[in-house]
Amino acid sequence: MNKDLKSFLEGLDSLAHDCESRKGQACSLEELDELRIEFLGRKGKLAQSMGQLGRLDNTDKPAAGKKANEVKQLITELLDSWQVEINAAKTDMALSTFDPSMPGRKPWVGTLHPVTLVMDEICDVLTGLGFEYASGPEVENDWHNFEALNMPPEHPARDMQDTLYVSDKIVLRTHTSGMQIRSMLKQEPPVAVICPGKVYRRDSDLTHTPMFHQIEGLLVDRNVSMADLRGTLTAFVRQIFGAKTEVRFRPSFFPFTEPSAEVDISCVLCGGKGEVAGSTCRVCKGTGWVEILGCGMVDPNVFTAVGYDPEVYSGFAFGLGVERVAMLKYGIGDLRMFFENDVRFLEQFS
Repeated sequence: MNKDLKSFLEGLDSLAHDCESRKGQACSLEELDELRIEFLGRKGKLAQSMGQLGRLDNTDKPAAGKKANEVKQLITELLDSWQVEINAAKTDMALSTFDPSMPGRKPWVGTLHPVTLVMDEICDVLTGLGFEYASGPEVENDWHNFEALNMPPEHPARDMQDTLYVSDKIVLRTHTSGMQIRSMLKQEPPVAVICPGKVYRRDSDLTHTPMFHQIEGLLVDRNVSMADLRGTLTAFVRQIFGAKTEVRFRPSFFPFTEPSAEVDISCVLCGGKGEVAGSTCRVCKGTGWVEILGCGMVDPNVFTAVGYDPEVYSGFAFGLGVERVAMLKYGIGDLRMFFENDVRFLEQFS
């Protein structure tokens, strides 16, 4: 064995012994990684030793390479075994500090969104009164969204500042009333449906958002009267807001109902008194009443559009904003809070 090869092999043996002697210095995975880099890294000690291979004769290089691979394998096995020992020590330490008598940590549990909670409650009440679900597209055509509902082309509800148009004849629905039209086209009376879903308007402030939720109801049959409408909505309101809630109907106007009315309830905050602790009630502005929904008897023109005989059938329709009900029910002053996804706000409804 020539002198250069002997020196090279002795250097590799010394490197292996050096690594073995460093065992106690690695007490953590981070320190072990530093050792791995020191010995096996691209600029580590083994790589530096391998850089001397070029000085050896070609006949000596196979033996030198074999020895280098053996030393690399030995160092790798040493470092891997130390890693196993460090991990085992960490596990033993964790077990030694674990107290099974301590109470468990309760995981964070999500909850339904307040709008969803109110929508489900409203739908439960209305289905309990005999209504069935109806659904339809959120991207609606002009005829279902406007024309069939007695809103001709010149009607102000079609204005660009109110409606989100996809094209001249396609819109993001401005109300769920289009589903009432679709329901009547599918079946002959009697019809009793509720139509919950998202609707879209060009509006955004404390009490309006570009997207919100509506639930509309429709009942069509022979001899349906305004008294049926009043009785149904009074029962509905008192199941949602309490049996002592006062209800009043005020004359109003909607293109698709005649006669039309808006429904007010006694203020949920002041109980209809108009003041709280000597100050004007912030919810009803001192009137004692809060508007909750719009309603009316279905206009004969709507029946004609769907092929119903207005001389034979009559019906009523109503619609309400779910966020509006949720704001009253939970005392929320800013509609935008429903859509900001603030967990601190949402977790109050768990």
